[in-house]
Amino acid sequence: MIRKTLFSLTLVVALVFTASPSDVSAQAAESVEPFKVGTFAIDDVPTVGLVLRDDSLIVELEAANRAMELSWQYSKMEMPEDMLGLIENYEYGLKYRVYEIVNWMAAEGLLDNSNADYVHPVDQVDIMAPVQYPSKIMNAAVNFYTHACEGCNADELAARTRERQINRGVPYLFLKPTRGAVIGDGEDIIMPYGRDEIEYEVEMAIVFGKAGKYVSANRAYDHVFGYMVAMDVSDRGGRPPGGYGVRSDWFVGKGHDTFAPHGPWIVPKEFYGDPMERLHQITVVDGVTVQEARAGDMIHNIPELIEYATSLITVFPGDVLQSGTSGGTGAGRVERATGSGYLIDGETISARIEGIGTLTHRVVAERTIPDDLSGSQLPPTASYRDR
Repeated sequence: MIRKTLFSLTLVVALVFTASPSDVSAQAAESVEPFKVGTFAIDDVPTVGLVLRDDSLIVELEAANRAMELSWQYSKMEMPEDMLGLIENYEYGLKYRVYEIVNWMAAEGLLDNSNADYVHPVDQVDIMAPVQYPSKIMNAAVNFYTHACEGCNADELAARTRERQINRGVPYLFLKPTRGAVIGDGEDIIMPYGRDEIEYEVEMAIVFGKAGKYVSANRAYDHVFGYMVAMDVSDRGGRPPGGYGVRSDWFVGKGHDTFAPHGPWIVPKEFYGDPMERLHQITVVDGVTVQEARAGDMIHNIPELIEYATSLITVFPGDVLQSGTSGGTGAGRVERATGSGYLIDGETISARIEGIGTLTHRVVAERTIPDDLSGSQLPPTASYRDR
């Protein structure tokens, strides 16, 4: 038995050393092409896919892996069923398998005019929110100097910025709902019945890849999987007078259905670089640019936000932290052809971050509500007695 085992081992080693390099494959340490990852409805089935070739192609990850495994030199490896599974396993070996798939497809010419049934033009699939759904979405409030001084002139902004730089304090974070609020690219943003003070906020979303508590700013990026575009859609109408007596209400302001667009996909951090050097985010409503900012406008940088967030609560793979929005909302909102600074029914809003992608959504007003409600529902903004 020992002699046979030794003979077999010698034979395998000899075969490895005599085989040509193209016949022997080790798991790839690098990807020959950058990629993004997303969730797509293909034949009405949510599917994890790779985004390649300047966001023009979608590759079904599981199907591509199965096709690659038909070649004898590739070992069998299970692919995740959903995006959360990909994120959880990415730094535990899955990343290199994905690199291997991309490299194999490039070498086989499968990304050039491919007839493979697991490769799709991006405009032939439905783009879903990448993570279905994060366990929590943490949002930085008033984290850009221009947003902290909406409507200010240049001198006022400079003075307010200097004051804030001297005493930045700690970040202000709030939680936003996930399922119900999270939508993918192309889905409608619904303005709730009678709520007519709805605003846009483009934000970079940091997607966590590893769990962590008390993560220092120096170690923050170790826990990041990647980045996507997000919008923090906001209802500025507040609460009606009476009762509790405080007009501000973060649940009203941030919690409505469809108020958390995410996507269109996630860029793994190795293909994006340092967001504090690269970030450039823009919002356009019906052709009018209403927001534009770079990372230098941030009050608390992304590592600081991560340190603060994890001092409060443990983050898990797939959790999301949104880094805040810039000026162009609130008192500084830009009036458009509609004559309104707020969003109105029928407008199209696009949020873009260079190097990641663009979210595009139509704004649709909710027309009716059930006629059997008791009056305990949130009323139309125009019904408030003190308006």
